[in-house]
Amino acid sequence: MKISSVLLLLVGVVAGGAASYGWFAHQTATVSAEQKTVERKILYYRNPMGLADKSPVPKKDSMGMDYIPVYADEAQAQPAERKVLYYRNPMGQPDKSPVPKKDSMGMDYIPVYADAAPAEQGSVSIDATRRQNLGVMSVVVKTAQLDRQIKAVGMFAVDERRQYTITSKLDGWVDKLYVNATGQQVKAGQPLFELYSPELIVAQQEYRIARQTQPNVDADKLSPAGLGGAALTRLRYWDIPTAAINRLAAGGEVKRTLSLQAPSNGIVMTKNITQGMKFNAGEALYQIADLSQLWLLVEVFEQDLAAVQVGQTVQVKVNAYPAETFTGKLAFIYPTMNAETRTVQVRIELDNQQGKLKPGMYAEARLQVPISAQGQLVIPESALIDSGHRQVVLIDQGNGKYVPRKVQVLARGEVQNGERQIAISGVQAGEKVVTQANFLIDSESNLQAAFSSMGGQ
Repeated sequence: MKISSVLLLLVGVVAGGAASYGWFAHQTATVSAEQKTVERKILYYRNPMGLADKSPVPKKDSMGMDYIPVYADEAQAQPAERKVLYYRNPMGQPDKSPVPKKDSMGMDYIPVYADAAPAEQGSVSIDATRRQNLGVMSVVVKTAQLDRQIKAVGMFAVDERRQYTITSKLDGWVDKLYVNATGQQVKAGQPLFELYSPELIVAQQEYRIARQTQPNVDADKLSPAGLGGAALTRLRYWDIPTAAINRLAAGGEVKRTLSLQAPSNGIVMTKNITQGMKFNAGEALYQIADLSQLWLLVEVFEQDLAAVQVGQTVQVKVNAYPAETFTGKLAFIYPTMNAETRTVQVRIELDNQQGKLKPGMYAEARLQVPISAQGQLVIPESALIDSGHRQVVLIDQGNGKYVPRKVQVLARGEVQNGERQIAISGVQAGEKVVTQANFLIDSESNLQAAFSSMGGQ
């Protein structure tokens, strides 16, 4: 009885084990079959760096990285593939390509997709604290007249219209000398010296006698051939003052000397006269010049001549007064050109009431002339980011948002108040451009654009 029970138990265990094995084997076979049935299908292999190129077969990129397989079930689950509009330069230069390419350094061009807003490409947002720390500053684009500066060098000279030569119309001697030094300042009507001449004394006596014998005859009606008429003619020829002639006619005494006076205010430039010397009629005794106004004669190059016009205001600098700027007016353009230097002489007239400017002093003339007839869009040069191949400005859109904008420089003005103004295209009047910390913002813009293109694809 016991033996029979044991046998029955063994048979049951064996049968149960066989049944369990059969179930496990069945399940294993089923899983293997299912795995074979649902094997994943590879559509293509994509670039491991997110670039747009792909391959139908396994391959490696230039860095030795394997292309990543894209399966059919993944493609169905993923959104539709983004459309590439073009490929832009990885260094931010303005060139672009319709197909994938590399720049001169071997860097891949970055794809720009149709669903990306062009205005937002490379934009940067900076919070208020960072803006303050960076010292970001912006100015408004405005329309203005841009000028350029013509520089010319020259020398001060005496105004030829204010230069006088003192001579005598009769022979004589210097009886008394009043102005006896070169450089001495004189005023109009001031006596220069007393002239003694026997001829002068004789002519006075003759005229006096004639008037005493013909008191009722008008002086202008005296016979030129007569004694009185001849004497009067000589006196007038010698520039004897009318008051002195009338005094003689009234019986006044004969003057032994004649006073020669300064014709204008000025400075004695040359003096060819000494006390007691004898001189001849027509001999130059003094050179007097009025230096209250001077000429600046400068040489203007041929290529700048068209921009130079009579009446223009000119700024003048001299080494003697480096902190001062003198203002003159362009008065005359000489009609001939120096064939050797290819320059034309120009005359500038300057006020010199203070006497700071001296004839013979060198000076630099600066003439502001308009670059164009109409106003242009003007910004400070500090707002321009120019790499030689790339010219951009950063547009301040407010609330800490900055967008790079490609521009073209049309003209450069002169430095004024430590800042040069430039005329550009590619912006609009009223927009704001960054003038300080713009290089830092531009660098961050390029970096963000590069990271976006690498991580988003």
